[in-house]
Amino acid sequence: MPVILNLDTSTQVCSVALSSGTSLLGKRASHDEKSHSRLLAVFIRELLEENDLKTGELDAIAVSSGPGSYTGLRIGVSTAKGLAYGSGRPLIGIGTLDLLVSGGIQHKEIIKILVRDDSSLLCPMIDARRMEVYTALYTASGSRIENVSAKIIDENSFIEKLDSAPIVFFGNGADKCREMITHPNAYFVEKIEASAEFMIPLSNNSWQQKKFEDVAYFEPFYLKDFIATIPKNKIFPDKQN
Repeated sequence: MPVILNLDTSTQVCSVALSSGTSLLGKRASHDEKSHSRLLAVFIRELLEENDLKTGELDAIAVSSGPGSYTGLRIGVSTAKGLAYGSGRPLIGIGTLDLLVSGGIQHKEIIKILVRDDSSLLCPMIDARRMEVYTALYTASGSRIENVSAKIIDENSFIEKLDSAPIVFFGNGADKCREMITHPNAYFVEKIEASAEFMIPLSNNSWQQKKFEDVAYFEPFYLKDFIATIPKNKIFPDKQN
């Protein structure tokens, strides 16, 4: 069974999971904001040492490819590409919404909803700016049926789909949409966040199919251009006497 190092830095959570096939060998995670550059390498080293492994003994490196945090994705993908290039191991890219769904279909609250109605759709959401989210629709089995997009949420969002089937909303972008999406077929499940652990079945499947990325040219899927912001104290500097 392939031993794969899974990295996810696409949201505010920085996480690493080491797997053998579909089994978890160990994991690390931090919810501290902006901890990715400080902790990612530490987590990788700790997991490899605990399992008496070197990067060259891995079968592949997997990384969340986006969409998500611009800075987080840059850190994760740059680290994964460096490890893959230095060790000669193949690189696997996993969509962030795909890994969210992988975790969501294992969650007990979502399982209850799907048992009641297997026509239900899954809608993972990653927080973007204001009332915008990165999202897509998936079947109850985890197959994507809609392209990943950035949506500005209002009271009419998903209305046609909700009229015909229940939709389960989850992820770190779902909470802010609860007051806008009030259709009786809308379900919101809390506390499901992107995690490297959720990548395991997906990265194992990619390895089995030999679905690898070109290390030299692989880039994160940002979906939107990066917009730099300027701190207020730089826009309106304090007057000096």
